[in-house]
Amino acid sequence: MAEICLEAKDLCKTYIVDGLGNNVLQNINLKVEEGEFVSIMGPSGSGKSTLLYTISGMDDMTAGKVIFDGKDLSEMNDKQLTKMRLLKMGFIFQQMYMMKKLSIMDNIVLPGYQAGLLSRDEVNKKAEDLMRRLGIIETADREITEVSGGQLQRACLARALINSPKVLFADEPTGALNSKASMEVLGEMVKANELGTTVLMVTHSEKVAASSDRIIYLMDGDIQGELVLGKIGTPDDKSDNKSTAEILQIRERKLRKWLEEMGW
Repeated sequence: MAEICLEAKDLCKTYIVDGLGNNVLQNINLKVEEGEFVSIMGPSGSGKSTLLYTISGMDDMTAGKVIFDGKDLSEMNDKQLTKMRLLKMGFIFQQMYMMKKLSIMDNIVLPGYQAGLLSRDEVNKKAEDLMRRLGIIETADREITEVSGGQLQRACLARALINSPKVLFADEPTGALNSKASMEVLGEMVKANELGTTVLMVTHSEKVAASSDRIIYLMDGDIQGELVLGKIGTPDDKSDNKSTAEILQIRERKLRKWLEEMGW
C-alpha cells in the first residue's frame, strides 16, 4: 500500500464578513496517497479552490490539521511554509501567472535557482529537458505574449515541475484553454503523474476529471462522496482491446452518472 503524502484532519476554514462567519470548509478529512491523481469537483462556491489553497499552506486554516510529507503545516511559520512550497510543491492555475519581463525559459528556471538544490547549469539542463518533453523547447527565448495559451500553460507546468515536487496542485489548469490545448496539458499532467508526481486538481470538466484515479465531490464545504476510477488501463477499466480514447469515454460516462447521483 502506498504511503500517505497529504492528509487533512477535521480541516475547517471560516471567513468573517461584516461580523458574520462564513464556513467555507467544514471538518474536511482527506488522505492522498503518493502517486495518486485526485480531482476535486463540485458546484461553484462549494469550497474547491479554498480546499486546494488551505491544504497547500497558501491559505491559513481556521481549525484542524494538514499533514504534508510528515509535517504539520499548522505548526510552520510563513518562512517555513514558503520553503516547503518551493521545494516540495508545484502549482499551476487557470490564470497563467508568469513574469512579463522574463523569457519563457527564465520563468521556468527561476524557482530552480531559488531552491538552490542544483547548480544553475543543472537547472538549465533540467528546464530544457522538461521543455522538450512538453513540446515547447522552441518557445525558450520568447516572451510570454509571443506564445499560445496552450504553450504558456505547458510552460507553467514545466516551471511547477522544475524542483521535482512531491505534489502538483492544479486549480482549473485547463479552464482558460480550448479543447485541444486542454487535452494536451492534461496529457502532460498524466505523464508527470506516471513518472511519480502526485497530482491534486480542481476541475469543472468531466472530460478532464475522467483521467483521474479518484474524484472527490465537495458540496457546501463538505466532502459528500468519492468515486474511484483507478489508473487508466488497469483491470478496473476492463480495457482489453480498447483504445485509450475508448477507455476515457467509458470513464467519463461512469463519472457523469455518478455526478448526476451526487446532484451535479
